Amino acid sequence: MERVPITREGYEALKKKLEHLKKVERPKNIMAIEEARSHGDLTENAEFEAAKDRQAFIEGKISELGYKLSRADIIDPQILSKDRAVFASSVVLENMDTGESVKYQLVGPDEANVEKGRISVSSPLGKAIVGKKPGDEIILQAPGGKRSYDLIEIL
Repeated sequence: MERVPITREGYEALKKKLEHLKKVERPKNIMAIEEARSHGDLTENAEFEAAKDRQAFIEGKISELGYKLSRADIIDPQILSKDRAVFASSVVLENMDTGESVKYQLVGPDEANVEKGRISVSSPLGKAIVGKKPGDEIILQAPGGKRSYDLIEIL
């Protein structure tokens, strides 16, 4: 089975979502199914159908999260080399046009959150950063045109 890299924070977040689904959402939905069932005729019971659809969604999500967690390979960014950008590295980039600096951590698709400075290694910018070292120029073809960045530092 192929292992998938993930940060400790990302692993814990997935685990928390899974526990919430199992301990809160699933029991709540089971009660909704029981209540809808008590209303009688199930053939024309929209509440029952909606609750069954929700149950299928919850069970699918539980299965998906369990699968992701079983394949997870937790990467500790503290032990990574700082000579090249790799998964879990934090980098400081400078926009060559504006001079603006920005800090990003390279994470998996499930952990990406641009507002928190976490970009996916499979995103166009993430792909462009991986393998680069401080001082390298990163050229990205964005919808609005080319963007150039200088990799200032790997934290």
